[in-house]
Order: sequence, then C-alpha cells, then structure tokens
Amino acid sequence: MAKDVEAVREGGEFTAKDYSDPSPAALIDFDELTKWSFYRAAIAEFVATLLFLYITVATVIGYKHQSDPTVDLTDAACSGVGILGIAWAFGGMIFILVYCTAGISGGHINPAVTFGLFLARKVSLNRALLYMIAQCLGAICGVGLVKGFQKAFYVRYGGGANELSSGYSKGTGLAAEIIGTFVLVYTVFSATDPKRNARDSHVPVLAPLPIGFAVFMVHLATIPITGTGINPARSFGAAVIYNNDKAWDDQWIFWVGPFIGAAIAAGYHQYILRAGAAKALGSFRSNA
Repeated sequence: MAKDVEAVREGGEFTAKDYSDPSPAALIDFDELTKWSFYRAAIAEFVATLLFLYITVATVIGYKHQSDPTVDLTDAACSGVGILGIAWAFGGMIFILVYCTAGISGGHINPAVTFGLFLARKVSLNRALLYMIAQCLGAICGVGLVKGFQKAFYVRYGGGANELSSGYSKGTGLAAEIIGTFVLVYTVFSATDPKRNARDSHVPVLAPLPIGFAVFMVHLATIPITGTGINPARSFGAAVIYNNDKAWDDQWIFWVGPFIGAAIAAGYHQYILRAGAAKALGSFRSNA
C-alpha cells in the first residue's frame, strides 16, 4: 500500500497526518468469484441501472408528450419539465442510486465509470465485466418497463434513445461524449479519493452529491447535441428496446466516447493529480 503524508493545521501549527491508499485490485481475482458479496454487488448494479433508466426515460417520454404541439395547442413550448427537468431527473437519480448502492457495489451504474475504475486498478477485470453486463441488462429491462407501461407514447416520442442531433457532425458528437464523460469520471475519482480524508477532513463531503451534480451539468450542455449519453448502458438499453436504425448507426459514439473520456479521467487523476507516475519513478530509482 502506498502511504503519503499530509500537512494538517492544528492549533496554528502544521503537523503530519498520513493516510494509506487501498491496495490495487488484482487483474483477475478468482477468490471473489466464490463470494456471495461479488454477485450481490452485481445484482445491486442491475437493479440500480434498471431504476435509473425507468425513471429517466419515462421523464423524457413524458416531457415530449406534454410539449407535443398536437396535444397541447395552447403553449406546448412551455409545457412539461423541459430540458432543465430532464437534466435534474438524470442527476437526481444518480445521486439517489449512488447513495443507496455505494456501500454494496460502489454505485457505478455506468460501464464508463466501471472502466475508469478498472484502469485505475480499483476493481478487478472479472468484477468490471460482471458489472458492465449487469448494467446493460438492467438498462434494457428499465427501458422495457417504460415501453410496456406506455407503448404508444414510447414509440411515438423516440423511445428515449440517444441519437446525434441534426446539424452536428459525428466528430462533434464524439467530442461531446468524451468531454462529458471526463467530467463525470473525474468527479467520481475526486469525490471518492481516500486522500480527501487526510487533506480535507474538515470538509464533510457526501460523494453522491457532486457526482449527481456532474451528471446534471453535463446534461445541460450536451442534450442538444447527442441527447447526452456518457453512459453506454443507458444508450445501449434504449437502442435495444427502441430498435431504430438511426439509434444503432450512432451507437458507437456512445461507447467509444465515454470509454475514451473515462480513460483520460483515470489517467489524469491517477498519474497527474495523484502523481502516480512520479511515485512509480521515485520507487524505481530508490530500488535501483
């Protein structure tokens, strides 16, 4: 385990306060395959992603119905929750579900988050793969519930599927997904950083809150461009149930972009902010 020293101000003087990083996860951890907690965590990810997609896609469909000028002839443009409400639905659900599942599975609810944490050696390969499968299945089931409860509206209003908006190039859409996912995954790393306990012990931080706000802010910026993916499971689940050619043609954007953004965020936090590269080089020199 890596141990660092932080300077903490006490009584007008600075004293040393150390902390220890958790040991890096094994690439493949066969031992956890025999534990119920491993599968319980996957179930938690499945249920959380199901609930996330059900609430958020239902919000999108409801807004499009309420703002449909053929339904509301008076003031359709001002009807429904609007883009701001949709962004709140996504950010608020992430806040709620991360809070509920963080102690069980870590509250990933997003293959891009899982991928970033895997690259940072926070989770093993087998756990990362199981989480991603559970998240995608949960997303499919969540969107399936929306379609099952309101099929006519679901089909009529686009199924909540992520698609590149007209007027934007695929490069612009990809960049939006990369930057948006970077913001999210960078926030995840920062909010859950064990170093925070030593450095900012006087500042109470509820990790799900900044993560939820990151999702909210990214949605405000990128809904007009891609509908906001930043979560491959969310995009995949909607594409499977809606099964539209346009949604499938653009699907690669919502996998490649988030995974690139997550990788950049993981590298930036681990090797720049946490000076992982410098520490590794110093350890190599000291052992030489």
